Amino acid sequence: MNQQLFSKLRKYEIMIRKVANNHLQGDYQSLFKGSGLEFDDLRPYQYGDDVRTIEWKVSAKGHGTFVKTFKEDKEQSVYFLLDISGSQDIGQTGHKKIDQGKVIAGVLTLAAIFEGSQVGLISFSDQKEKVILPGKGSKQAVKVVRGIFDHQNISLKTDLNEMFSYALNLIKKRSIIVVISDFIDEGYERSFRAMAEKHDLVAIQLTDPRESALPSLGIIPVFDKEKGRTTWVNTAFGSFSKKISETFTSERDHLKLICKKNQINYLAIDTTEDIVLPLMELFKYRNKSMKRG
Repeated sequence: MNQQLFSKLRKYEIMIRKVANNHLQGDYQSLFKGSGLEFDDLRPYQYGDDVRTIEWKVSAKGHGTFVKTFKEDKEQSVYFLLDISGSQDIGQTGHKKIDQGKVIAGVLTLAAIFEGSQVGLISFSDQKEKVILPGKGSKQAVKVVRGIFDHQNISLKTDLNEMFSYALNLIKKRSIIVVISDFIDEGYERSFRAMAEKHDLVAIQLTDPRESALPSLGIIPVFDKEKGRTTWVNTAFGSFSKKISETFTSERDHLKLICKKNQINYLAIDTTEDIVLPLMELFKYRNKSMKRG
């Protein structure tokens, strides 16, 4: 991994920190903190409590509404779950979803290390590709960033359910888990929700304009990277491009809804966007919700 890449990530991270400090009056520190908490006890709900701390199973028994109380866990762990499957290989050279995802993971790794968090990495296709257990300090930063950028894929297929199930088994202690993926898959919802129950989950969905707007080019060969084969499709039919666009929108809405219902922070980042402002929105949102809690 070259020095140039590292300084690019560092520049981004400093830029985000500067913007954050201006907008959040120095509260940026709570981006990777605030949820570094271990379950302590239950107490009755009071006005102003964060609804995310309500213990629904106990509250549903009819003895009033209860919230979970936490004690601060000094050893906060942050895991990046990075989807590096073939469907991520869309976009302009150097600005593909996979490139954007790696840069976001790299920048947030440096930010988390700077704040004293332990950082780990799980990169995945339809199997574990690279696993780095959490650690602190600059050596760990280099190790994780290398793991993100130097790894050569074993497989190009996707299995998000497998990724979430693997992470659920591996990560025993409540952690902040940042999932970076295009979420183009099916049947992952149950394990995704299970992760949200156990951990503080952030979902960053990578998108590209080509996915929702296919030009009318007549009959063209479309190569499926994950399956390794070519199929011919007729893009001239209006119904075809309409179906592509509708599928993209409905899948995205479906993911947003799951996140909303399960208190998962959701953020969509397009490959044509600069990452600083969208990430800032996420930081601001997390800061606000932590203050309410």
